[in-house]
Amino acid sequence: MSFTSSFDAKEQIRQAIDIVDLAGQYLQLRREGRIYKALCPWHDDSRPSLQINPERQSFKCWVCNIGGDIFSFLMKIENVEFPEALAMLAERAGVSLQRSRATAPAGRPGLASGGRDSPDDAAPPANDSNDKRTLYRVVAWAEEQYHRCLLESADAEIARRYLDERGLSTETIAKYKLGFGPPAWDWLLSRARVAGFNEKVLERAGLCKPRPNGPGHYDYFRGRALFPIRDPQGRPVAFGGRILPQFAEQNPAKYINSPETPLFSKSKLLYGLDTARDVISKSRCAIVMEGYTDVLIARQFGIANAVAVLGTALNREHIRPTGPLRRYADSVTLVLDGDEAGQRRSSEILELFIAELFDLRVATLPDNLDPCDFLLQRGAEAFQSVVAEAVDALEHAFRVTTRGLDIRREPHEANRALDRMLQTIAKAPRLSANTSSDHLIREATMLARLARMFEVHEELLRRRIGDLRRSTSASARPKLRGDNFVEVEPLALSAWERELLELVLLEPESVPAMAQEIRADSLVADHLRLVYARCCDLAAAGITPDFDRLMIEFDDERIKSLLVDVEEQARLKSGGLTAPGRLRDLLAWHRGQHKELAVQSQARALRDEKLSDDEAMQVLQELIQQERNRRGISAPTERQGLGGGMTNDETRMTNEAQMTNDQ
Repeated sequence: MSFTSSFDAKEQIRQAIDIVDLAGQYLQLRREGRIYKALCPWHDDSRPSLQINPERQSFKCWVCNIGGDIFSFLMKIENVEFPEALAMLAERAGVSLQRSRATAPAGRPGLASGGRDSPDDAAPPANDSNDKRTLYRVVAWAEEQYHRCLLESADAEIARRYLDERGLSTETIAKYKLGFGPPAWDWLLSRARVAGFNEKVLERAGLCKPRPNGPGHYDYFRGRALFPIRDPQGRPVAFGGRILPQFAEQNPAKYINSPETPLFSKSKLLYGLDTARDVISKSRCAIVMEGYTDVLIARQFGIANAVAVLGTALNREHIRPTGPLRRYADSVTLVLDGDEAGQRRSSEILELFIAELFDLRVATLPDNLDPCDFLLQRGAEAFQSVVAEAVDALEHAFRVTTRGLDIRREPHEANRALDRMLQTIAKAPRLSANTSSDHLIREATMLARLARMFEVHEELLRRRIGDLRRSTSASARPKLRGDNFVEVEPLALSAWERELLELVLLEPESVPAMAQEIRADSLVADHLRLVYARCCDLAAAGITPDFDRLMIEFDDERIKSLLVDVEEQARLKSGGLTAPGRLRDLLAWHRGQHKELAVQSQARALRDEKLSDDEAMQVLQELIQQERNRRGISAPTERQGLGGGMTNDETRMTNEAQMTNDQ
């Protein structure tokens, strides 16, 4: 890898990384013609509104009003600033960044950095707790430390024995890098100091906590078998820890996960998704379990589409259109450990089923077995049979609610069970008077099914649903993610400024001609002035300021989004004048505006009596001609002009023109 200037580095990275490949690591892409589409991760998207353009190497969501290139995509999806995105992409592309600040060529200040200092050090400071690269690095380092401890330490024999008793093979332990956290208070902290990581970085990454009584920190995971949690890109971001029986008295919590960190949000990730997503994408089906060991044993039995929730129940964040499951699966089977869990969560599952147009099914294992024990005792074929017999959430809720109940002989209890289900349906987030037809159809179908199940008239159920909704205030209903979504305001341009930028992008070779007549400081919008000035500087240096070049020149994600937006719209325009014709009209209009402003300035000088008689007469003639042009009046004949004086019409027009300019 060779060291290179800031601009060259950005260009090398752009050439090395395809935006389709990058976006595909975060989103489920579907090809449509020459572009790719995906559900936008930045708003509650039900129809793919994010477009990836492989030809232009750009992305755009027309709902969010955001767009850009690989740099701004990573900034947005990872929630990092440009320097961090640049370094992360440089590492991915194998490009080394200079350690000293890049200097711009003489006479072109700021050309390489887009008006901001560019980071030229690919490696982040080891103790910058606000730098995501540092956090990724320290979690990966901790994963390796814990894994080596499990494999090599004599103290880890109890953990190795426990994992063996759970049926986990040495191949699985190695493949998923399981680990062991010794019971000592500072086992990881002491190693971190030697490795160059301080306590603040470990705390930010969720690896240690401040001591409640006194100074210092202590290891977060102690006396536990550890399961690294990875994001969909395969990067370790957190850990799940199962307390070993020998240490249960000191640590009563059976399972703990890493706390929420800049890298880890338990409702936005699933255990095992990084290694299952390709299989799930092909089959469009996922099996969701409740434990790490369940998933690993399922993998050993060849069930490759199994994932697990992370210390929380399956919720809307998981299955909303841009959630970790919905991106890859059209159907999800939730495997519950037994009847008790099903009884406890039937209403929650039914709410999820109603709130999202999603095929959510429930499989309850017999004899209160968890998936791990069931697979070890009865095998994969029996497990797949249970999954195949999974019922949808409405049927599951009905079975749980009416278990042990004779509907015909116990009408009072049956009515109470029915009412509990109706209350769940009534408070579902998306069912209201203005909801979509798809949800209304689903509700109608559910009410018809409930009427058959409980042997009552459907009309009675509709009335009861109406009563329940009227008694529930709108403020008590959960809000959709979309209710809180704030649309990103695009950078504003006037019609003339937008036309100028469109022509710059359509005809970048014409920038020198534009620069001769249109000065950057004459533009009103700050962001356009910055872009146009950069284009003029590039053109003066013999560099064509085309779209690709400008996307590299600027680091600001709003400017990148503006360039994508204007370039897309410019190419979509059809009919009318060609770009050269539009440019001629634009320059002619600009000349007219410039001349009019000059005349207005002179008119003010005339009013203030700052001009000589000859200068005043010239200004009056220009004011008359300007007013004639505005009204579409032809120039006077020579005969009309005899006598040297102004006509009555000319005098009136002069007075009106002066009044207009004074205003």
